Amino acid sequence: MQVFAILPAAGLGTRMAGPQPKQFLSLDGIPILIHSLRAFAAVQRVTAIYVAVRKTELERVQAQIAEYGFADPVHVVEGGDSRQESVLHALNAIHANPDDVVLIHDAVRPLIDVATIDRTIDAVIEHGAAIVGMPATDTIKQVERTAHGAIVTSTIPREFIVQAQTPQGFRFGLLHKAMTDAMADGFVGTDEASVVERAGFPVAVVHGSQVNLKITQPGDLELAEFYLHQRAR
Repeated sequence: MQVFAILPAAGLGTRMAGPQPKQFLSLDGIPILIHSLRAFAAVQRVTAIYVAVRKTELERVQAQIAEYGFADPVHVVEGGDSRQESVLHALNAIHANPDDVVLIHDAVRPLIDVATIDRTIDAVIEHGAAIVGMPATDTIKQVERTAHGAIVTSTIPREFIVQAQTPQGFRFGLLHKAMTDAMADGFVGTDEASVVERAGFPVAVVHGSQVNLKITQPGDLELAEFYLHQRAR
């Protein structure tokens, strides 16, 4: 059995309001994307890593991979206009058996740890599909959007809510078929798990961590720096 990792990194990262996509911003002097790649490169069971980027960024990412000394198992492929397209492009580039494991990870979650990745692989082997998630701590309200703002319609018990993180892992054949069918039907999921759920397959949950944050706002970068320095102590 082989394990592959895909990092979709073709997004523009407009919420950071900076001159370049957030995956290329510096975190402790190293691009965020490189931190994420290093985490998966450190997992012994990961056979190869695929990074999906915009066509204009292919050379830059290839140069960064060479600069930071990654070995052959890191491949750069051209992404699509959406995350879903980028993941499917990467899946089409992988030579895998249906029972092999594929992990999808946000390129801008640079603090993912090896232990969580390993737990996700184990869960995929057992269940066929698994995501990393955190139990909700805030009270969750379902609302109806109106012209005058949001109106609460119900309160959802916290025990029924999980805040999804990545990696999200699946048997290769399962994810490839679910993604291909979704694209053919014009369905766009919010994450890979939603596409697999649409296909009727159950998805297990692996406990995540608050440290595994997704960098989307300027303040997130400062928090990631703090966590990174705490980890180094």
